[in-house]
Amino acid sequence: MASLPCANNMYAVLFDIDGTLLQSGGAGHLAFAETFREIFQLAEIPSSISFAGRSDRAIAHEIMQRSGIGPSLSNWQNFYSDYCQRLEQVLAACDGELLPGVVELLDTLESDQHTALGLLTGNTSFGAQAKTAAYGLAGRFAFGGYGDERTDRDLIAADALQAAKRWITRSGNGEALCGAMVIGDTPADVRCGRSIDAFVVAVATGGSAVDELAKCEPDLLLEDLTDVDALLAEVAAAVAASQRA
Repeated sequence: MASLPCANNMYAVLFDIDGTLLQSGGAGHLAFAETFREIFQLAEIPSSISFAGRSDRAIAHEIMQRSGIGPSLSNWQNFYSDYCQRLEQVLAACDGELLPGVVELLDTLESDQHTALGLLTGNTSFGAQAKTAAYGLAGRFAFGGYGDERTDRDLIAADALQAAKRWITRSGNGEALCGAMVIGDTPADVRCGRSIDAFVVAVATGGSAVDELAKCEPDLLLEDLTDVDALLAEVAAAVAASQRA
């Protein structure tokens, strides 16, 4: 995304949640399993189904398809209703943690009046709010793209970008979006960041090793979010470029 010359432009930093901001102790997987057992009498989720880097809706649909449950709208709605109630309970019982450097990075980015923080996650909007609230991050993200309606992560990225633009217009904090950064822990995060022409930061705090992430060629690859000088330098450079007429 090319920078636009305007002193009142905003730069969006879009965060994935699981494996990037926090580890929920398996809360999402457990809530999925309990919901499918309760609503659809499915004894267990197929072990080969991957959760990493995918939307909740895509995961639910695959479980349904592979378990002989029709992936209909009504079945999704039944799943969603129970899952939302169950997730909050499971989060309270699971032993998770915020990942290193997250709070400090958010504090630093929030101090820049030209930077807007949002989410780009496969979680449903409810799930995203529940997880961030459970780990002390409630209210730190003004907008986002979520996995309620989408099974394609690239479309979630496009939703997040549009949400950023709407928030900037409605909040009165700026005139336009000058660029975006996507921070995530899986190859899917790198790919969806590329799909919206964002600067992509891959962080090896989730399920993907450094070597696997390196093959995706992110713009910046970090072990974790404790040493973020290069990340902050990119944000500063993008904001500065947008302010030059």
